[in-house]
Amino acid sequence: MTQYNSVFRPGLFKDQVVIVTGGGSGLGRCTAHELKSLGARLALIGRTQSKLDQVKEELGDDDTFTFSADLRVEDQVKAAIDGVMKWSGRIDGLVNNAGGQFPAPLKDISLNGWNAVVANNMTATFLVSKEVYLRWMEQNGGAIVNVGADFELGNPGMGHNGAARAGQTNFTYTASVEWAHSGVRINSVLPGFIASSGLDRYPERAHEVLRSVKGRIPLKRHGTESEIAGAIVYLLSDAAAYVTGIALRVDGGLHNNSKSTFYEVPDHDRSRPFNGFPLYKVPKVLE
Repeated sequence: MTQYNSVFRPGLFKDQVVIVTGGGSGLGRCTAHELKSLGARLALIGRTQSKLDQVKEELGDDDTFTFSADLRVEDQVKAAIDGVMKWSGRIDGLVNNAGGQFPAPLKDISLNGWNAVVANNMTATFLVSKEVYLRWMEQNGGAIVNVGADFELGNPGMGHNGAARAGQTNFTYTASVEWAHSGVRINSVLPGFIASSGLDRYPERAHEVLRSVKGRIPLKRHGTESEIAGAIVYLLSDAAAYVTGIALRVDGGLHNNSKSTFYEVPDHDRSRPFNGFPLYKVPKVLE
């Protein structure tokens, strides 16, 4: 397999154990490939074992640990982290990437739908982070990165996701203070519209919005999976040793432009995407 083309130095995470949740597809898969290229020992946790097995095969490393679990369920989280500890004996980094949501106006969201999105995107982050902290990081330190979404202006059309992501990021802020004395840094990455396989899971009624949104983005394009993975790797690395409790938006400037009513960014093609992932494929919805 062609090596991942990371901008970070080889061996950056040599002998470090990093968990990636939702590691079987999309951003988690790409992040796993980059971390592996930098020497990390990987533990991939997700709901579908076959997807985890596929990524393990792609990585070409029999040492990669996989565990299938529903991270909304505390007993399954405990079992997953127990498995990681038996395999590795340590956890240096955690990427809380698993999550999911669906477009719907508030009036059409059932209680079950609301609870499912909150559990996927907020509760799971809490459960996994807490278990990793108690089992290893409280005594040994480490770095946690939570992958969320921008929530500051609300999330019209996906209000359950906005509420969950606000809570997820607020958890990041709180944990960054409460766990600092243990040598634990915890930060969030907030992706914008990323050309990842997750886009293909949205219903057809959302496709035109997903395709046309780049017109509102100041950099006039979708982001790449590698650009999110790079932000995650930075926050896990020693380069971010004095960075904790931040929410880093990686959105091509969309957040700032959404507040503007007196300026329209001219069309341009001056923003060059970075894509270091040789197995990347454009989502079907954007083809």
